[in-house]
Amino acid sequence: MKRRIRGVVLAGGTGTRLRPLTLVTNKHLLPVYDRPMIYYPIDFLVRSGIKDICVVVGGNSVGDVLRLLKDGKDLGANQLYYVYQEGAGGISDAIRLTRDFVGDNSSCVVLGDNIMEYNISNELSSILDSHDWKCHVFLKNVHNPSEYGCPEFASKVDRIHRVVEKPTNPPSVYAVTGVYLFDNTVYDKISRCIPSSRGELEVTDVINLYAKDQNLTHSMLPGYWGDAGSITGLYAVSALVSKYGANKDV
Repeated sequence: MKRRIRGVVLAGGTGTRLRPLTLVTNKHLLPVYDRPMIYYPIDFLVRSGIKDICVVVGGNSVGDVLRLLKDGKDLGANQLYYVYQEGAGGISDAIRLTRDFVGDNSSCVVLGDNIMEYNISNELSSILDSHDWKCHVFLKNVHNPSEYGCPEFASKVDRIHRVVEKPTNPPSVYAVTGVYLFDNTVYDKISRCIPSSRGELEVTDVINLYAKDQNLTHSMLPGYWGDAGSITGLYAVSALVSKYGANKDV
């Protein structure tokens, strides 16, 4: 029986990589070509068939985010729900806050500053039809894997042994993108994690708990993928969206 899945968009954080643009606003309200950044991950989920969505917000511009998104119906969602993240506790801390929203379902978590050319409706159907997945990540071949979570493979590319966060010597040429599928055991795994040296609960640690139990699967994300969370990334992704569009059907 196919599991139900709910969407989560992470739109908290402090946007330090985008200062001074984010000194007076949430980075997810900045424009990526012709739309606010936050529109893209929501549209990505809706086009992938996930229309019950929780947005994790933070910082001092929460009211602006809510005024922009409202209940989400103008963007195709059934309903948007909101939870507030205090400070910059990390991706796993933000996911932890969605436990009541997700309940017994699985979740598709998307980072609010990630922009994708295509949605994953086809991939999602295939993955959810499988009975053996518990965590699934999407990879991209990149020229700078040391700037991301980088997968180390157990043998060839059939199974990820672990994910190394921002490695000095990357074990592969791939980056783990900001699109994650988790079963509902993710919340218990988050409770087993401890903050990293920068004081945050890292999503890499959670993913590696799945990998340790050999419950981590992966596939390649189709089309282009961009991280708009830095000045150079914001303008590079805007150029890609201008040229190719975003969240298209495969």
